Amino acid sequence: MQTPVLFETHFPSLVLKSRGKVRDIYDLEDSLLIVATDRISAFDVVMPTPIPDKGRILTALSLFWFDFLKDTVPNHLLGTDVASFPEACAPYAATLSGRSMWVRKADPLPVECIVRGYLVGSGWKDYQKTGAVCGIPLPKGLKLAEKLPEPIFTPSTKAEKGAHDENISFREMADRIGADLASRVRDLTVTIYEKAAVYALEKGIILADTKLEFGLADGRLILIDEVLTPDSSRFWPADRYQPGSNPESFDKQYLRDYLVDIGWSAEQPPPELPETVVQNTRSRYLEALERLTGRGLDG
Repeated sequence: MQTPVLFETHFPSLVLKSRGKVRDIYDLEDSLLIVATDRISAFDVVMPTPIPDKGRILTALSLFWFDFLKDTVPNHLLGTDVASFPEACAPYAATLSGRSMWVRKADPLPVECIVRGYLVGSGWKDYQKTGAVCGIPLPKGLKLAEKLPEPIFTPSTKAEKGAHDENISFREMADRIGADLASRVRDLTVTIYEKAAVYALEKGIILADTKLEFGLADGRLILIDEVLTPDSSRFWPADRYQPGSNPESFDKQYLRDYLVDIGWSAEQPPPELPETVVQNTRSRYLEALERLTGRGLDG
């Protein structure tokens, strides 16, 4: 059952640390409260129209993947049951239910960790121009959405809200965070992708690419933010996948395609989204959740 939309949170007795494209983050002194709203962004611009239940779907999927990956990488979760959150959160329990995480503080790495298993999106455009993706040479003659010979790691900068991430080389990443840490993060990102991709394919979904974030907590590398959601990944139905064509998807690509079709550009004010686009986006996100976890929002 669809719940009331939440575009933005306002918790007067809590300290708002930041308001990102999707998440509102509150500072609880020695920990953080992360609330996934129903905001949606495309081309790094937040749309004025929310997607009902989106924050709940993202939270449910992230929690599933954090558990799935717990033996591969530690994460920032402290609690998911609102009743276990610090007492200061209690007045807002109804709003927080199903769309929030209580997490440990970490120092986020200043890079986005992206791994690509298929040739699509900006990678496809790069390949058409240069025969490479982010400077990594690829075989000639690859088609749109074709599976790559092996996954490639293509980090980017982490832009502030309203700005654009920029691709950087592995060497640039190593210059920013140190060679040893960069190598660990690269290898871990690819390992996570490969493990998740195998699982997703068993559920009829191709995991084309994903973006992960890591942080350091007490000197330990941990997985933070969201994990393998339709906001941070491309999910394609395996039974309808055809190299050479733009795949159907269970992610925000549907919204991106709509915006391109109506001629909107990121330099213009974002448009209100029609109800059909809102509901179609919601249904794609929900199908990703149901296929991957075997459960819907209410079970």
